[in-house]
Amino acid sequence: MNPLYSTYPVHIENSLTGAKEQLVPVSEGRIGMYVCGPTVYSDVHLGNARTFTSFDFIFRYLSHLGYKVRYVRNITDAGHLENDADEGEDKIAKKARLEQLEPMEIVQRYTVDFHKVMDRLGALPPSIEPTATGHIVEQIEMTQAIIDKGWAYESNGSVYFDVDAYNRDGGDYGVLSGRKMDELQSGSRALDGQEEKRNPADFALWKKASPAHIMRWPSPWSVGFPGWHLECSAMSTKYLGEEFDIHGGGMDLKFPHHECEIAQNTATSGKKGAKYWLHANMLTLNGKRMSKSTGNTILPGELFSGNNPLLAKGFRPSVVRFFMMQAHYSSVLDFSNEALLAAEKGHDKLLAAWSKLQGLEASGSGDFDLQAWIDKCYQSLSDNFNSPILIAHLFEAIKLINQNEGSIALSASDLSVFKEKMNAFVFDILGLQMEEGGSAHSEALDKAMDLVIELRAKARENKDWGTADLIRDQLSAAGIKLKDGAEGTSYEI
Repeated sequence: MNPLYSTYPVHIENSLTGAKEQLVPVSEGRIGMYVCGPTVYSDVHLGNARTFTSFDFIFRYLSHLGYKVRYVRNITDAGHLENDADEGEDKIAKKARLEQLEPMEIVQRYTVDFHKVMDRLGALPPSIEPTATGHIVEQIEMTQAIIDKGWAYESNGSVYFDVDAYNRDGGDYGVLSGRKMDELQSGSRALDGQEEKRNPADFALWKKASPAHIMRWPSPWSVGFPGWHLECSAMSTKYLGEEFDIHGGGMDLKFPHHECEIAQNTATSGKKGAKYWLHANMLTLNGKRMSKSTGNTILPGELFSGNNPLLAKGFRPSVVRFFMMQAHYSSVLDFSNEALLAAEKGHDKLLAAWSKLQGLEASGSGDFDLQAWIDKCYQSLSDNFNSPILIAHLFEAIKLINQNEGSIALSASDLSVFKEKMNAFVFDILGLQMEEGGSAHSEALDKAMDLVIELRAKARENKDWGTADLIRDQLSAAGIKLKDGAEGTSYEI
């Protein structure tokens, strides 16, 4: 039997070429996919969550089609400087200094937080999750190989990639972002530390550590640390080979991070690394750019708990994931309380229909063309992973499920296939989660908690502190935490 990828070939919008191309794997039946992971110096933010949820969805679909997928997603635990260029303090080292902790304590804390958030969002773990600090040797070796090619130079203990030399010898720095050399130079001149470079557009492969820099390793050039861009080139090619299939990340990484990766990969192997470059687009909140300084920001945990003044309530992780899946991964996505409430209704309607489907019996063939519906679902997914179109097709199926009570106008064999495909699309590919007791259970709990919160509020109004505290303590003992805020009281489990 042919694998599904033979029947439904995948087409990808490749950021490298700007065209939609059919996915032709480097190795038949196998996919190598690398996604730039988080820098673990603070709580995972919503933009991270959206990017990694998008690539989890892509990972799930490629696996469902029958590909053997090796999914590598790194952890950046060193080398990522404050201004994302070649100067400034390492973000993890800065956090460690401020909190008077070891850098690896910071790394451990926020790596655990990242894993918890992604687990709640239903993300599968990657096949391999390497760290930058675990691959210092590989990064030093790659730096030396680029120097040997004549495309990097040492300056005062630091090593920089020579963009001019690379382009003179046939390189194409700017191929991903479309930026020209004069743009790159003018955009770099305002940065500090340019006196070490031959060209303002050159970027660091290795940085000499200042006496205050607490994350440092010995190298042939100095005691220092690798450049941020270098780690992904070293780890992606180590685990996926000099040429692999897909490289993903947020849109903000297209330049300079991914541009630099392509140059480093080409300099060491003559190949760009990935054949197909995919980028998840940015997030806005209430129509505006997210910003901590203005308060227009929200963390995943706040979405789940409702502990944010921009939200009227908390939203289950599966609802948040469904909301993300309603937009194409390459489209800008705007979060708002109203949009999440609408997504919650759609999510619960879909899961309620799936639950109802499990109890339906076949009543004979009707006018629903099951195979045509299945084809449309797969074709939407194989057309650059179009999750919103898939969801639209799923809601077509809901009409069929809700037409009659107790039966459905399908043959017994078609009903079996329909159940199998609904389960695959809803849970295996979209990654939604049916909470214990289903959506009806969750709605009933919300209503019960509204009553309990109202009773506690009345007790507090009447200065009956004993009853108010008893309600809070008993709920806490049951694993339900109440959170009092300016907008009222919410709960989280």
